[in-house]
Amino acid sequence: MTITIQRLALLAALVAFCVIILGAYVRLSHAGLGCPDWPGCYGHISWPEQTHEIDTANQNFPERPVETHKAWKEMVHRYLAGTLVLLVMMINYLAWKPTHRFQGLRMPAAIIMALILFQAALGMWTVTLKLLPAVVTAHLLGGMTTFALLLWFALKSARPGRYNPSHPIRRLRPAIIAGMAVLIVQIFLGGWTSANYSALACPDFPTCQGSWWPQADFIEGFRIWREIGVDYEGGVLDLDARVAIHWSHRIWALVTFIWLSILSVRLLRTPVLQRAGAVMLVLLFTQISLGISNILFFLPLAVAVLHNAVAAILLAMLIWLLFRASPQRY
Repeated sequence: MTITIQRLALLAALVAFCVIILGAYVRLSHAGLGCPDWPGCYGHISWPEQTHEIDTANQNFPERPVETHKAWKEMVHRYLAGTLVLLVMMINYLAWKPTHRFQGLRMPAAIIMALILFQAALGMWTVTLKLLPAVVTAHLLGGMTTFALLLWFALKSARPGRYNPSHPIRRLRPAIIAGMAVLIVQIFLGGWTSANYSALACPDFPTCQGSWWPQADFIEGFRIWREIGVDYEGGVLDLDARVAIHWSHRIWALVTFIWLSILSVRLLRTPVLQRAGAVMLVLLFTQISLGISNILFFLPLAVAVLHNAVAAILLAMLIWLLFRASPQRY
């Protein structure tokens, strides 16, 4: 039973990671409104493909004619997210069986189930509220949180090992927690940058608009809630607001890089954790390189999607480190 629920949780975490990557691909290829209705697509369970289906869909949704190359991306993303919901339901079924030996897993399983259902609602609102930035960003953060919780659940559901309070990683627990907090802020800023179409607001590097401190409107750029009913595809903010968002993301990227680099060096100085420190440094330099490439090469789709993927992998690594540094309670 234990092995089953652990493998199921690992599979669900892998699917959640794929949902994050596919979601980034959908968003960055401007296919977020490829299907203007929910949960179907132009009234179809998949998407309209035949000529008569497309003609009917265009009549029913004249404000958004069918673009098949966008519709199929959005629906594949929804189907994969639906698969994740089913996996989380199966995890809850196993966790809540009376014979299950780890009753301490029941509440985490229930929390993940509630979160995944809320994620489904955010997915619906992303479409019905026409890519409202607050909802799009919350959907990204919810996806990252679901992935992190599933990974933690998989680690917790493994056979418990002996807790050694003298292990060197225990001393790093505060630094790991701080690193997670710093990374989460950076993920939010990245999501907010993408949701407001601000990735190219600063087309130069390392300066922005030719300045080390560009003209920026932080109040407007970080006004979270905006008017409902507006189509936010392509963004509605002026340049100064977008510069504020982009520049904040870039500055906090430096903070994130410095903090996690310090953590990596501390891991490298600990004999049993050197491999983890080396991996984290590679991930950090990869992520910085991808971010700079996004600017210099005007947001190539593959690079931008990979930028999201590495952020999720960094989060996963910090989850693993935190688990190793924490007492195991069941």
